[in-house]
Amino acid sequence: MAQKSQEKGVTGPAPVVDAPGRVRNVVLVGHSGAGKTTLVEALLAATGTIPRTGVVTEGTTVCDHDPAAVKQQRSVSLACAPFMHDGIKVNLLDTPGYADFVGELRAGLRAADAALFVVSSVDGMDAATATLWEECASVGMPRAVAVTRLDHQRADFDETVALCQRVFGDNVLPLYLPMLGDDGESTVGLMGLITKRVFDYSGGYPPEVRDPDPEHLPAIEEARNELIEGIIAESEDETLMDRYLSGEDIEVEVLIADLEKAVARGHFYPVVPVCAETKVGLDALLELLTAAFPTPQEHDLPAVTGVDGSPQQPLTCDPNGPLVAEVVKTTIDRHVGRVSLVRVFSGTLRPEATVHVSGHGMEDRGHPDHDADERIAHIYSPLGATLREVPAAVAGDICAITKSGSAETGDTISAKDHPLLVEPWEMPEPLLPVAIVAKSRADEDALAKNLGRLVAGDPTMRLERNPETHQLVLWCMGEAHADVVLDRLRAGGVDLETEPVRVALRETFSSESSGHGRHVKQSGGHGQYAVCDIKVEPLPRGSGFEFVDKIVGGVVPHNYIPSVEKGVRAQMERGIVAGYPVVDLRITLFDGKAHSVDSSDAAFQTAGSMALKDAAEKGHLTLLEPVDEIVIRVPDSFVGAVMSDMSSRRGRVLGTEPDQAGTERTLVRAEVPATELVRYAVELRSMTSGAGTFTRRFARHDPMPAHLADQVKKEHTSS
Repeated sequence: MAQKSQEKGVTGPAPVVDAPGRVRNVVLVGHSGAGKTTLVEALLAATGTIPRTGVVTEGTTVCDHDPAAVKQQRSVSLACAPFMHDGIKVNLLDTPGYADFVGELRAGLRAADAALFVVSSVDGMDAATATLWEECASVGMPRAVAVTRLDHQRADFDETVALCQRVFGDNVLPLYLPMLGDDGESTVGLMGLITKRVFDYSGGYPPEVRDPDPEHLPAIEEARNELIEGIIAESEDETLMDRYLSGEDIEVEVLIADLEKAVARGHFYPVVPVCAETKVGLDALLELLTAAFPTPQEHDLPAVTGVDGSPQQPLTCDPNGPLVAEVVKTTIDRHVGRVSLVRVFSGTLRPEATVHVSGHGMEDRGHPDHDADERIAHIYSPLGATLREVPAAVAGDICAITKSGSAETGDTISAKDHPLLVEPWEMPEPLLPVAIVAKSRADEDALAKNLGRLVAGDPTMRLERNPETHQLVLWCMGEAHADVVLDRLRAGGVDLETEPVRVALRETFSSESSGHGRHVKQSGGHGQYAVCDIKVEPLPRGSGFEFVDKIVGGVVPHNYIPSVEKGVRAQMERGIVAGYPVVDLRITLFDGKAHSVDSSDAAFQTAGSMALKDAAEKGHLTLLEPVDEIVIRVPDSFVGAVMSDMSSRRGRVLGTEPDQAGTERTLVRAEVPATELVRYAVELRSMTSGAGTFTRRFARHDPMPAHLADQVKKEHTSS
């Protein structure tokens, strides 16, 4: 992480504002390849923030500074790119478009007050983008659409707008129409629908503004009428519609003012055509970002509680209010150390201040609850990998702090004398397990250190040390996420390998059996002598273990009976036929023998273990596999494919139901053996074009089919 403004081609000092009203926080969302990062580069260059635009494929863009992003030639993490335009500071939050990095997207949504959906005029959009629109709608986040890649020969602006209207719904209307050049293919300008003016970029940027040519007027009038009707329908002035219908020409200033209000309230969704390469539409987009998108004061803030969970007054975006900020992303830089991207919700974050850092509710992801007082040495304005020092960050702004000892993604920063906790945002559950093994003891130490760094910054990754399979498992969002995690571990000096993930099975008896354990050794001096006879009975699933003492006449002395139980329990934990714990048994000790000199606690433990193994040889052991109840959320068009796939996984569909009214999505509930779900996160995404998601929870253990159980037993015997 560089700290000099001259690096990465940055020009000029960091933008600084002293009031929330001069801030706009905008998150860019859209599928991978839509052109989000390229658009950010163009906006930074257009505002003079950087001298020239970088290229994604060359790894020279401001936002894709992560080595993994350069390698994959796509964004893999959230990046902040602020710039100034017309006295307004715009914090652009560039998010990855690939579904594996949804945690970075969630962080961007949390830090933003509005969303710019970037849709390619060549490739359209994926189902995940449509789902995200619904999520933004559910929380009332203002939205707009930028249609990109107009310079491509297959670009189709009209069809892309029609697609957005079909998928996103009402009030998705263009503010401009592309104007083609003399060749009839290249986009050389925009036709403004409200002002009825043409913005001609054929002579370069900024454009020449002029009256439209006569041949453009019919298209402008048709689209303009639809736009004006949409704006008036959302206007707070109820007389406008009557005036418009009566033929009155509504003033441009009135239309623009009502448009900006409707956009800021999240009721109207303007579409702007833009081409990052030719700079067509950049000025129009800048005007939309600064004039129509809401200030932080107009956006609802998350709820807060005391660190102990006590209720608190709602926050307001007041620079003079109590300090409340949130760490939306933490990374570990090899030069600077821990770097945290922070959204300030209330108060003002100042250098040299002592603050309280709290993190609660993420223990299941490897983030134990923690509270600490820390001193903030410096505050920076982040521009990709570049940090530029600033004097303070007011409520509504986004900044970066470094070298915090405890700040992790999702933590709350508040005043030392009034510690608070921000309501956490929803993070998806990682569902793809990857088992890793360090190659040497030295690598194990490096692995532990690097894993701590990764977990601190990535709450979508869960670390599990499975005590039954003895594997170290990283739960990731998908294969691309796993590749990035493994690359970062290796970049930290860890030599590691992956291995197949083993599912923790169970063993049990399927019928009654009896076992004889005889441990007799005489080798001169003090020997070993213990004999026991047991009866084994299977119990209903989930009953656990029972030990019954039916010794008569003291054939096994009373003080050795617990030893037999201890030996049986130890053997049950080790497993018998496949190395998995034995469960749901009643063991009855009914006979045995002892020696007055050679019997001992250790001897009867061994005899108990031998008796259980003897009973297993005479009886029949069954392997039990965990069965999970899963809920799959998919578009209606994929329900048939998902249900058919369930049967191939030995799954049982429990039922289906509509997800929510009007979403055209279905919830499929099923029970599936966990061994069939190891790679389901990847396979479901492939099956549903990235639109399917699922959750899982353990339901019970069921007997594994005989042919699969035999295979597991053979693998255990040969290992």
